[in-house]
Amino acid sequence: MSGNTLEISVTNDLRGISSAASRIDAFCTAHGLASGISFDVTLAVDELVTNTIGYGYDDDGEHRIDLALRVEGGALTVEIADDGRAFDPLQAPEPDMSAPMEDRAGGGLGIYLVRKTMDTVAYRRENGRNVVTLTKSAMPGEAS
Repeated sequence: MSGNTLEISVTNDLRGISSAASRIDAFCTAHGLASGISFDVTLAVDELVTNTIGYGYDDDGEHRIDLALRVEGGALTVEIADDGRAFDPLQAPEPDMSAPMEDRAGGGLGIYLVRKTMDTVAYRRENGRNVVTLTKSAMPGEAS
């Protein structure tokens, strides 16, 4: 962690997510952000990285997923970059939340949660990498 920025790299192994979550929580705490902000950001990162690990790669090789968090101008920005197959989470259909659980199609709930908990979600494909940028209003001590 350096000032207003935190950079984390994990491999495509689910065991790395809890360590990243702990570092994100510590970063948010160090910047005086409300626990709700930390929870929302950690949830979003967990969902997106888990999806990348589970569905993003066509091989069993090791791949790096880079996370960069920055607190600036009253907002927390998170950038997640990976070299998995191209996937724009903004194109995923929203699940039918009005349907009974047993009638819902599988999948999509994690991305739905990301969209609902973050203020903005943006996607771009750059140099063979997926780059998802999340922002969350992050005034110190602000409730989520």
